Amino acid sequence: MTNKRLVLPDLLKGVAVLLMIQVHLTELFAIEAFFTSLPGRFSLFLGGVPAAPLFMAVMGFFISKTPGNLKTDIFRGFKLILWGLMLNIGLNFHLLSKIFYRTLIIDPLPYLFGVDILFLAGLSIIIISLFRKLFRENIFVWTILTLLAASAGTFLPGYSGHEAWITYVQAYFYGSAWWSYFPVFPWVTYSLLGFIAGIIMSRQNQLPGLVKYRLIITAISFFLIVLTFRFGFSVSADLPQYYHHGITFALWAAVFLIFMVTALSFTAEKYSESLVVRYLCWTGRNLTSFYVFQWLIIGNLGTALYKTQTTFSLPFWFAGVVIVTTLLVLGWSQRAILREIVK
Repeated sequence: MTNKRLVLPDLLKGVAVLLMIQVHLTELFAIEAFFTSLPGRFSLFLGGVPAAPLFMAVMGFFISKTPGNLKTDIFRGFKLILWGLMLNIGLNFHLLSKIFYRTLIIDPLPYLFGVDILFLAGLSIIIISLFRKLFRENIFVWTILTLLAASAGTFLPGYSGHEAWITYVQAYFYGSAWWSYFPVFPWVTYSLLGFIAGIIMSRQNQLPGLVKYRLIITAISFFLIVLTFRFGFSVSADLPQYYHHGITFALWAAVFLIFMVTALSFTAEKYSESLVVRYLCWTGRNLTSFYVFQWLIIGNLGTALYKTQTTFSLPFWFAGVVIVTTLLVLGWSQRAILREIVK
């Protein structure tokens, strides 16, 4: 049972990163006709709650399993923020070179400081680690904080001054700037949800009940999703709404995550030794490097292929990016061995 339980978080992360790849291709590669079609909107939906929110929830779950060393957690958070800045430079290298040589006249700052998910991950770790010192494992307080995080972005005042740098700083926390893809509010909500789930799972007396009623939980959450699917789909397929959603969608996303996690838990148990599940788990274990490499590929190709690819070609691009990224991650994970071979 222990080994099977360990499969699920990696499986969830593996599913999330592959869904991120396909939605990145839709956003950057797909012609406008596909982007606005039903298949295109469905691609955006799959790249919505089942991707970034799921990843952040799993990260929050793992945070709850760490000892909670404030210094270590803050260092880890800032490290991810630095990775995010380096990734912005790397994935936009082709675009930035065009701006530098003045073959493309646009402002480079939104691309250098665009708020991607690594910034959110770093800030979320820092925020949770700070509040953890104050509230420990008080589920009631963490629930209140989660609800506040989900709704705060709607009520916080925007900056209307003339200092541009303040706008860029604000974008990391809330606001509607187009380069603010994953601001802390509302996106830290999902890390907090995962953190709460981790606290609940760590209380062994509650775990048997959760496992016993897992099928019921799956059925109820599925029923609720079906009833409200039109709402969830419409927000997920509208990128400005999705990136800057409020508490209503966050609650819908929480129900969707409950369904997805409980449903995939059956897959983790029954098919943990299958080739597909093992690959997804391996992808999940190497999620950061997988995410970085896929963005380096898609981001730089996207400058040349921006909105030029048809519905027919997109699956081939997806397969190609996944294969190349897999090979790069394999090489990266074996870099110590490769260094020895080179010597």
